[in-house]
Amino acid sequence: MFCHVCGARLEPSASFCPSCGRPVGGASLTPPEGRIAGHIRLLAILWLAMSAFHLLPGLAMLSMFGHGRWVWWSGGPEFVLGFVRVFGIVFLAGGVLGIVAGWGLLDRQPWSRGLALVLGFVNLIHIPFGTALGIYTLWVLLPAQSEREFRARAA
Repeated sequence: MFCHVCGARLEPSASFCPSCGRPVGGASLTPPEGRIAGHIRLLAILWLAMSAFHLLPGLAMLSMFGHGRWVWWSGGPEFVLGFVRVFGIVFLAGGVLGIVAGWGLLDRQPWSRGLALVLGFVNLIHIPFGTALGIYTLWVLLPAQSEREFRARAA
């Protein structure tokens, strides 16, 4: 092994060059990659895409059943109209929160990790794609090492 600065011969266990005093191996020009560095951007994009798909049924339910009457069927029971409105509002709220979480993850906002974790737990019941996104979110953001790294990148 040789020094990358002066070319002097180095012992395998040496941490400094005996000739010029420089550290062996030198400093890396790229910052060290952590556990979540490559996953945050993908996770944010997945949250944005999944949330956009949740907005579509929410908007459809509220536009068809949100004005106090049935648009396409006038003989339906009233309680069904209320259920459809509530489901439409839930889909819209989940879609908007998911878009906010995805945007926050892309911008490395400190609050976005907590929001994404809560939405990840909620999405576990949405089989199959919500479950997959929830598991991936929890795998990336839940460990303590991920929290420290996310806070360092957000700062």
